[in-house]
Amino acid sequence: MQRPRSPIVLALDTPDLDEARAWAAAAGPAIGMVKVGLELFGAHGPLAVRALRADGHRVMLDLKLHDIPATVGRAVAALDPLDVDLLTVHAAGGAAMLRAALEASTGRTLIAAVTVLTSLDGGDLAEVGLAEPPVAVERLARLALRAGCQALVCSPLEVARLRALAGPAVTLVCPGVRPPADGSAAASGTGPGPVRAGSGTVGDDQARVATPGAALAAGADLLVVGRPITRAADPAAAAGAISAEALAGRGGAR
Repeated sequence: MQRPRSPIVLALDTPDLDEARAWAAAAGPAIGMVKVGLELFGAHGPLAVRALRADGHRVMLDLKLHDIPATVGRAVAALDPLDVDLLTVHAAGGAAMLRAALEASTGRTLIAAVTVLTSLDGGDLAEVGLAEPPVAVERLARLALRAGCQALVCSPLEVARLRALAGPAVTLVCPGVRPPADGSAAASGTGPGPVRAGSGTVGDDQARVATPGAALAAGADLLVVGRPITRAADPAAAAGAISAEALAGRGGAR
């Protein structure tokens, strides 16, 4: 996938298509892509993707498909004509499911395997019988890479580990990205590492987070950001500041 002009993927988490389009337009050229998730897709389906693409936006379709291989393969085939840049599936669906998704994608769409949701911490994973996040993420990433996936979704806290594992060709996508709580660009990724929620980063419902600069410095390619931009008084200024803070960390990336 050709790298977009900005590493910022704007999460359009709303059921209102007009609002989503307005957010994307307001953010302007400081974003490189928009994310259509379950909320917007559930309300408007493929129409949402087509409208945003008609507005000139590249699209990450974040449906996190997870079902038996045949069903996921048919779902990917049905979505393939939308020609989105990224389509997410759960790595936990297994190798056969991932291969079915890859085989059904005939266009330019990258199948991005989601490792462990950024809302989950070690306690949450223990409740469902999984290992600590770093171990679970790496195990699922290895499975996805063996199946042929060329894009992975992980929290910023695991991205350095996955970059070392996957090499430079695999696209790494990081949700759980939040600007410094003080609004400055101080945490540009040149410091000791990612900033967790509660220590300078506003985490909202995310459990494993980092600042944009830290995430990009650790090796991320794309950073998914929503509320810090869409809820800002000036979305264009917020998007520009977050993009600049992220790019300040790119010198520490691969």
